[in-house]
Amino acid sequence: MLLKDIRDYQILFLTSFLVLGISTRDWTLRPDLILVVIVTCLVTQWLATSIKQNLLKETESTTNTPIKPSFRSALITALGLSLLLRADNYTTMILAGSLAISSKFIFQTNNKHFFNPANFGIISVLILTPDAWVSPGQWGDDWWYALLFAGTGGMILKRVGRWDTTAAFLCSYALLEAIRNIWLGWTWDVFFHRLTSGSLLLFALFMITDPRSIPNARISRLIWAISIAVLTFILRNQFFVSTAVFWALFALAPLTVIWDLVWKAPRFSWWNSANKPENAETEQYIQV
Repeated sequence: MLLKDIRDYQILFLTSFLVLGISTRDWTLRPDLILVVIVTCLVTQWLATSIKQNLLKETESTTNTPIKPSFRSALITALGLSLLLRADNYTTMILAGSLAISSKFIFQTNNKHFFNPANFGIISVLILTPDAWVSPGQWGDDWWYALLFAGTGGMILKRVGRWDTTAAFLCSYALLEAIRNIWLGWTWDVFFHRLTSGSLLLFALFMITDPRSIPNARISRLIWAISIAVLTFILRNQFFVSTAVFWALFALAPLTVIWDLVWKAPRFSWWNSANKPENAETEQYIQV
């Protein structure tokens, strides 16, 4: 690859999706709100990293390794919020961005966060504010969107080695929807309409596969992804929750802690995914 860090490609793809959605889907997106959430995420990342570094200095920690803020990850979170979340006020987007990034530093065990930051920010403002909403159908079900998302997402998943999570989620969810489709006697165009939703594919390819917050071991990732698919199916079809995938991920995210205890596996490192030496991150700095 031309770029050294796979996150650079993710930033490029998500930015392209944002431009594509605005130009072809006629979203009512406000550039000022996008700018607000990007600045909020970057500033919060810097502040939280500085606070954590100062706290480590005040304690009798055995490590003097400096902590470097991961602005790439913060930008990815901001782009995810811009793609999925809608709001009327600056304060709502500021709250979403600040809570999303802060969750990485607050909800963690052994220096690993278990909530997907963008998902945490979305659910938080859906609960706390009256003007936030998510539009799952904003991408429609055009087949070429599905091909675009699958191609770009597949490139990233191959590099980070988390394709199994997407496969387990989509296959499980597709099976459940197929059984329901047959049971109700519906035509198969209903089934394909549900499975080719752009928002569902974005979730499966770019959110549920966040390698820094999902279980480390493959077997635990498979169980975790299938559980999210089952809960999504129940919430969507029994309780008619249009944003079921986001609530399912939020509800089951803490199980990552349990799965990592049950099945031990090496923790994912962006440095290792870029073919850096195994100990490059710990020797130079800790990135959060």
